[in-house]
Amino acid sequence: MEKVIKSDRQWREQLSPEAYHVCREHGTEAPFSGAFYDFKGEGVYRCVCCGAPLFASDTKFNSGTGWPSFYESIDDGAITEFKDTSYGMVRTEVRCSRCEAHLGHLFEDGPAPTGLRYCINSVCLTFDEADD
Repeated sequence: MEKVIKSDRQWREQLSPEAYHVCREHGTEAPFSGAFYDFKGEGVYRCVCCGAPLFASDTKFNSGTGWPSFYESIDDGAITEFKDTSYGMVRTEVRCSRCEAHLGHLFEDGPAPTGLRYCINSVCLTFDEADD
């Protein structure tokens, strides 16, 4: 997978202020505020920054947290994990492997078959509806 590298100025021109803050400055959106937290479409969720496929809709579940949650990424190379010790917590940050956009965090309290919960900010995603 070819990496996408842009200057700070280029990211600011491409993204909304909120998407820039979350994706490039490691922010978060308010719970229950994003377009995809309760969205039920069938298709593929992609990175808002580079368009890389990240999650399939059939892995999305309602975690009750207010953010879109998935129990696995679309493939092993889609997501990169980093240790996050911000705010006095130890968590696993997840980023897009292609452009390093901050997406959210990974927790080990998800459903079968993986037991994982990728807790993702809606503003970091776009959605491609499945063709019938």
